[in-house]
Amino acid sequence: MSRYVYVNGRHVPYGQAHVHAEDRGYQFGDAVYEVCEVKVTRLVDETRHLDRLDRSLGELSIAAPMSRASWQRVLREVIRRNRVRDGSLYIQVSRGARPREFLFAPAGTLTPTVVVIARAHNPAALDARAEQGIAIKTVPDTRWERCDIKTVMLLPSSLAKEAAKAEGAKEAWFVDTTGHVTEGASSNAWIVTANGRLVTRPAGHEILRGVTRMTLIDLLRREGLELEERAFTVAEAKAAREAFITSAGNIVMPVVRIDGVPIGNGAPGLLSLRLRAAFHDVAEHALS
Repeated sequence: MSRYVYVNGRHVPYGQAHVHAEDRGYQFGDAVYEVCEVKVTRLVDETRHLDRLDRSLGELSIAAPMSRASWQRVLREVIRRNRVRDGSLYIQVSRGARPREFLFAPAGTLTPTVVVIARAHNPAALDARAEQGIAIKTVPDTRWERCDIKTVMLLPSSLAKEAAKAEGAKEAWFVDTTGHVTEGASSNAWIVTANGRLVTRPAGHEILRGVTRMTLIDLLRREGLELEERAFTVAEAKAAREAFITSAGNIVMPVVRIDGVPIGNGAPGLLSLRLRAAFHDVAEHALS
């Protein structure tokens, strides 16, 4: 459990961390967030996460709550105070608090609410999961049409994950009205074709431009592997040689079943495991 939480300029004990009852993030989902991996006390891909945070804030016209240098100081202090060696860092910024009103307040009249939480994880447990692979359940994509903005409006993802859990799966893949996979409930979706090409959906409004996804593309270029950024169907995924997901919390996680159908030989794919092992060779590791 986290020991301290950063809330609006203060590091407070976890049990005392609160925001206003009329915060717009709470009432309207009017907030954005980031989740960063912490590896050996260092933030992984910090620059890309902060760049994406800036973009999300800009898309929603939420004022930046602090400078890049201030963010870096805050994030490192949260990691230090919580004694996190390996784990995750959660950042959330809402538009702020005011009496409930659908319209935004005039520019410059609200102070954004900022929360930062760090938690330790056991990397060995995640590695053990990768050695077994995970199952996926497909569900209809019921989300809004700006999934490229990393907002806290995550009820569809929560419902999808509950549906997956009910069938023994670890993640859900959203499927659009044409039968094509968009992305996971909290991850990007990938397949490996019979001829060894890696396929993932292009980064448009339909999916989040995953930071781990972008860094993995850097790795593919380094390794000389062929990438196809295109939509793929559920049927194509079930017939693929391999499948996997990417996210800050999973890195590269092999998929061994989709809707109960084994992928390949039903074991984690060799290419997926190879990419997982090499991922941190190309990722940015910011000093804490």
